[in-house]
Amino acid sequence: MSVEDDGQSTGTTQGAPVGGRVFFSNVRRSLEVEDEILLISVGVDIGSSTSHLVFSRLLLERLDNRYVVSKREIVHESDVLLTPYAADQSIDAAALRVFIDAQYDMAKVDPRAIDTGALILTGVAVRRSNARAIGDLFAAQAGKFVSVSAGDALETTLAAFGSGAAARSIRENARVMNVDIGGGTSKIAVCEGGAVVDMTAIDVGARIISFDREGRVTRMEEAGKRFAAAVGASLEIGMPVSAGVLERVAEHMADRLFEAMTIPTLSPDTATLLRLEAMQNARAPDVITFSGGVSEYIYQRQSENFGDLGPHLANAIKARVASWGPRVEQPDQGIRATVVGASQYTIQVSGSTIFVAPMNTLPLRNLPAITPALPLADEDLDVERIAAAVRTALRRLDLHEGHQAVALCYHWEGAAMFARLDAFARGLRAGLSAILERGLPLILVGDGDIGGLVGIHFHEELKLANPIVSIDGIVLKEFDFIDIGAMLELSGAVPVVIKSLVFPTSTALGRTDV
Repeated sequence: MSVEDDGQSTGTTQGAPVGGRVFFSNVRRSLEVEDEILLISVGVDIGSSTSHLVFSRLLLERLDNRYVVSKREIVHESDVLLTPYAADQSIDAAALRVFIDAQYDMAKVDPRAIDTGALILTGVAVRRSNARAIGDLFAAQAGKFVSVSAGDALETTLAAFGSGAAARSIRENARVMNVDIGGGTSKIAVCEGGAVVDMTAIDVGARIISFDREGRVTRMEEAGKRFAAAVGASLEIGMPVSAGVLERVAEHMADRLFEAMTIPTLSPDTATLLRLEAMQNARAPDVITFSGGVSEYIYQRQSENFGDLGPHLANAIKARVASWGPRVEQPDQGIRATVVGASQYTIQVSGSTIFVAPMNTLPLRNLPAITPALPLADEDLDVERIAAAVRTALRRLDLHEGHQAVALCYHWEGAAMFARLDAFARGLRAGLSAILERGLPLILVGDGDIGGLVGIHFHEELKLANPIVSIDGIVLKEFDFIDIGAMLELSGAVPVVIKSLVFPTSTALGRTDV
């Protein structure tokens, strides 16, 4: 079997059931005989400071029963737009639409020809009153998108991978810190062995105070007011602001950011600015890289002033890092570190050892995958350790509040005896409690062949009232999103589409399917 499509795509990816099979790419081309598939992809990043797009051409090649990206060619990198705001300080959706339409024209890409893509809302943009409406607007306009409002933890992780810090930590066997300094927030991630091992985010950004050509304040975030007050300045919209005040504000911001980067016990002034828990900062990194808009000034790739604190903040943080010790290296991506280059379609099919109840739970679309490090090797499984691992995975991707269903991927180890299955199921139920208490479905994805047993246990033994979908034979990773189609009548199999956030190959730890 192959892949299920919702029939709404009008580009080169079309699904058409013929002879009990579902076809992909162009009409009447089956995945069973296709060795390569070409997709057109677009990534859109709308941040508090800037917005931009990247158009890519992806070549997918068959790997066993799934497809992975073997080649990624950038077709067009858009201009970088200062994110437009309306008079009420909400994001101007109409202006964004004009910009994005223009970039499609410049890329010579028809929106209907887009096969896949991803839209990411980051930083202060996530907190704007109409942010989710913007996400829905452009996801609908641009085709079949993965649409994500990236909270602080997810944005920090995306920047760590997109900047190449995670890949560098493997290549150089080093402890690598990436500091992504954006318009509204700064995200700090420490990577070792290709993984993010420590992170935080802080209200320090270049555009928390913005001003026009005459030096009059045009926009100011709450954090901007606090920093201005801390240096003895009282600023209001429309007031002129001197270069001296801006420099003092930037120096104060750099002090707070550098403190969050370097020490485990923070001053009250810094602690109140944190958006995540403080970092452990057990030891200094070997290497430090910078990404985000301010990094363009740090690495002298930009000199123009865009009416914000960017140049001042870059100089202040460079001065502090210079005497710290870790060597400063260029990132693989700077201002575009968190823009998602494309969505990758990988195709897998779950077989007969599945459990779905009720049947009308399917189809499901765009479920984010979590891959908790479950302690399943012991003969006696620990319910609380399993629950804690699930909660950690949810928190890492900003899914801990339980507002949406997730696909939990697990690798079963050992015998599937009743006691082990029971502890496993109870641990998952506890870890997913925030989601299940809202009545959302339980979606479990295993890479072995016990999906049916696990689903039955939840239904029959734990009497879980939520809808249950338990499938197997599927491999997921963090940053994957999964579509699960309705059961195919002739085979009882469930078609699955996996969409992965694709970073440039050089930042993807050497793999093409990240």
